[in-house]
Amino acid sequence: MKSLTVLRVARPTNDLDAVVRFYRDGLDLQELYRFEGHDGFDGVMLGLPGQAYHFEFTRAHGHDAGRAPTNDNLVAFYIPDVADWEAAVVRMKRHGYAPVRSFNPYWDKDGVTFEDCDGYRVVLQNSAWKP
Repeated sequence: MKSLTVLRVARPTNDLDAVVRFYRDGLDLQELYRFEGHDGFDGVMLGLPGQAYHFEFTRAHGHDAGRAPTNDNLVAFYIPDVADWEAAVVRMKRHGYAPVRSFNPYWDKDGVTFEDCDGYRVVLQNSAWKP
């Protein structure tokens, strides 16, 4: 049996509550785990149960996490079904997140980009993943 590779995207934030709202409420991810006071860090892991990826957002007490270094720091979600994609875009807007123009115009052709409180961007791409 092959072992399963799991992808964890981890990054710091100054506003854990706001970033959790963006990814949990806006993107409809679920809170998988939360911790507080672990060696000076608080954190939340968000994803979908049973999937081989999740996001970990941490706040280090007394440390400024800063903002995204560029407007091209992003994560893309490929959503091939038009109805599912439209629902995802509407959900983001309903939670108060306005689309932003992508730094790379490629993402604006079949996608919509949103920016979180730290300046990191998420693209909801209406196409199938083609490696």
